[in-house]
Amino acid sequence: MTWTLPNILTVFRLFAAPGVALAFALLARPYADWLGLILFVTAAVTDWFDGYLARKWQQESLFGAMLDPIADKAMVVIALFIVVGYAGMPLLLVLPAALILFREVFVSGLREFLGDTAGLLKVTRLAKWKTTVQMVAIAVLFVQGVFEHYVGMQSQGMDAAMLNDVLSGRVADDGGLIWKYKAMLATWYGGSALLWLAAVLTLVTGADYFAKALPYLREEKP
Repeated sequence: MTWTLPNILTVFRLFAAPGVALAFALLARPYADWLGLILFVTAAVTDWFDGYLARKWQQESLFGAMLDPIADKAMVVIALFIVVGYAGMPLLLVLPAALILFREVFVSGLREFLGDTAGLLKVTRLAKWKTTVQMVAIAVLFVQGVFEHYVGMQSQGMDAAMLNDVLSGRVADDGGLIWKYKAMLATWYGGSALLWLAAVLTLVTGADYFAKALPYLREEKP
């Protein structure tokens, strides 16, 4: 394996995945949220740069081709685990996350079963869009966690009536609680909607891969 810049970026993305989990295991919030967000966004950006640079500099390698989808899946799976868990396992996130994880396991199993013929399951343009939407959705949900923490900290000690007075404008909002609360809601619903869109794209691309593999899964007639 040659340590080209594209391969280094891919390896970084692979190790950034467990780094996100370690951030939440070792740091208090909101530091964990910020570090997790930075690691995830940086890794998502390298997902585009490593492939682009490898093609531009003619540094494509078997190592990079093997590790790139593994790094992508590791980042998505671990980040989903974090955002869904810290959100309290709401059904709005659990269902699309489960669909995404099911598809990843299913397609990986198909590729393993097909062996030498797994090349027919090449990554399609729609699958690349699926990955992009997943990355954006998860990043938005990380941002939601940041706003949720600051809203919780700033409203600590307020009862429901006082909080409602501040949010409705009847009491002066000296700390900017209103815009943080609105940003928290916007990123929650926006991130959830994007995650559902990613789940739909996930099912469509998974069905496409299964249709391509189906001729190789039929039992031979005697």
